[in-house]
Amino acid sequence: MKPIPVPTDEAMRELGRRLAAALRAGDLVVLSGPLGAGKTTLTQGLGEGLKVRGPITSPTFVIARVHPSLAGGPALVHVDAYRLGGLDEVDDLDLDLQDAVTVVEWGEGMVEELSEDRLEVTIERGDTEERTVRITGVGGRWADSPVDPVL
Repeated sequence: MKPIPVPTDEAMRELGRRLAAALRAGDLVVLSGPLGAGKTTLTQGLGEGLKVRGPITSPTFVIARVHPSLAGGPALVHVDAYRLGGLDEVDDLDLDLQDAVTVVEWGEGMVEELSEDRLEVTIERGDTEERTVRITGVGGRWADSPVDPVL
């Protein structure tokens, strides 16, 4: 998928809302990017699109938060893997990946083994507030159901 320019925080939330339309229970979304890139802001948009209970804030100190659906859809599990040492510590969280959409910040190189199918979202930030987002679908789930039409 071609890079998506995202000029503001509200545009990042809107991208999350649109991306949520392509997600279903069991999906794994791995977010990467530097500190302050907009990973949590994108997740806020995902939560709005999935219609889950909020507010969605960075789970840095609690590691993971579960946001139940308010509309009968999947819950949103929001994980911050920044302080985790590897896949074993992620497994120790005992996350319900089948019945929820799981979003992992800082999970690159650590959580890919959780699912053969995942969306890898990379957020790049330049000298201005504008960011560039790249979304890559990995596995058969995304070959059969690409994200491009949603975005």
